[in-house]
Amino acid sequence: MSGTTANAPLAIAARGLTKSYGAGVRSRVAELWPARASSGSQRQALAGLDLQVPCGSAFGLIGVNGAGKTTFVKALLGVVLPSGGELRVLGGAPGDVAVRARIGYVPERLALPASWTASAYLRSVARLKRHDSAQRELTEAELACQLARVGLAGDAGRRIGQYSKGMRQRLALAAALLGQPDLLVLDEPTDGVDPLGRAEIRDLLLEERRRGATLFLNSHLLSETERMCDEIGILSQGKIVRQGSVRELCGAEGSWRARFAQGSADALSALGFEPLADGSYALRAETPLELDQRLAAARARGALLVELRPAARDLESVLAEVLGR
Repeated sequence: MSGTTANAPLAIAARGLTKSYGAGVRSRVAELWPARASSGSQRQALAGLDLQVPCGSAFGLIGVNGAGKTTFVKALLGVVLPSGGELRVLGGAPGDVAVRARIGYVPERLALPASWTASAYLRSVARLKRHDSAQRELTEAELACQLARVGLAGDAGRRIGQYSKGMRQRLALAAALLGQPDLLVLDEPTDGVDPLGRAEIRDLLLEERRRGATLFLNSHLLSETERMCDEIGILSQGKIVRQGSVRELCGAEGSWRARFAQGSADALSALGFEPLADGSYALRAETPLELDQRLAAARARGALLVELRPAARDLESVLAEVLGR
């Protein structure tokens, strides 16, 4: 895995993970009524998925609907039992209550009790997270602190039914952060949140990373994935088909975009600068020395450089390329 240190502790380790739906029903039907058994009754959601996520990293899982993302998240949480392969979370089995107590989860589809207040809901979550008598009980001050961190301090006494979608999303994040979890599984964590709120949530999650938490993000908002994650995996038909850092997936090593305030287009073209539709120029330079020499030649021809950046695509373009769309 790109960017992974050898023998680094792993928050998530999956090898050859498979999950098929309908297999149990099909085998029973075949037993009772062989003539009615159909090979088409089985659907494979995960098909030999291999993935390693180091502790303390931020990993983003992307893919189209039906790729297997939700099934994998459910497997991480011990909600779905894999059909085959191996899966370890924080060094243990996903179904182990001690492991689950170390995980904070923000679900895509929120089902919060409308008649409860935010404070009452967090108290309930805090009680559920105590997996043994040795784990300390979360105090009211800690619950209030998490509500403040997500911007709900002034709404702690309001009924959840009166919350907007964005406020409910913030409350779900506050619940996930209780007890300083080692792994945060975030399924569309900024869905329904306004742009300023998204920036606040990004900052909060960066604080959690600095604390040492691992982030696992599953989102259709690819721009948010780019900003928050240092490693990204593309899931298609139940397998990771491409994986790497944002720069590895979106960038082209040695490719640059330059913009000049002045300078002859003919002279720049003669130096190998390729004019682009937006008025900038594309150039290739494999090393910093070569890049400096190319720009020095342009300056010698009277060009005034005002912008230089690596050539890069967005994740949407990469996803379309990988999936052949």
